[in-house]
Amino acid sequence: MSKQPNSPAGPNQRMLRVGELVRHALADLFQRGEIEDEALVGAVITVPEVRMSTDLKLANAYVMPLGGLRAEEIVGALNAHHKFIRGRLAAAINMKFAPEVRFFVDETFAEADRIDAILRSDRVQRDLSADDEGKDEQ
Repeated sequence: MSKQPNSPAGPNQRMLRVGELVRHALADLFQRGEIEDEALVGAVITVPEVRMSTDLKLANAYVMPLGGLRAEEIVGALNAHHKFIRGRLAAAINMKFAPEVRFFVDETFAEADRIDAILRSDRVQRDLSADDEGKDEQ
């Protein structure tokens, strides 16, 4: 039985490997400060994740400026310079075709903070202590 190319099983090894290659190339590009844009001056940008499409022609890069300040503005500037970035990527990675890159604000840190706040809430703590009391009685 063959697996469908767009199956929800998740990324394959090649997609993960290429995503990491693109992530490192983008981080190097941002560190060198080669993109000339007013919004990017002095910004330290991290690239926590790059997700590749199954055909490796599209890279969704999730970025976050240090401190999370002006994230939307910086992502807008990066998307405005996507052709320049793709050209720099082509020179940095050893692939037949350089992927088209789309930039998004990385929401994982905010999501982790939200989950942490829920876990520390009085309601959850009350439920956890009730569970612990029930175990002690057994």
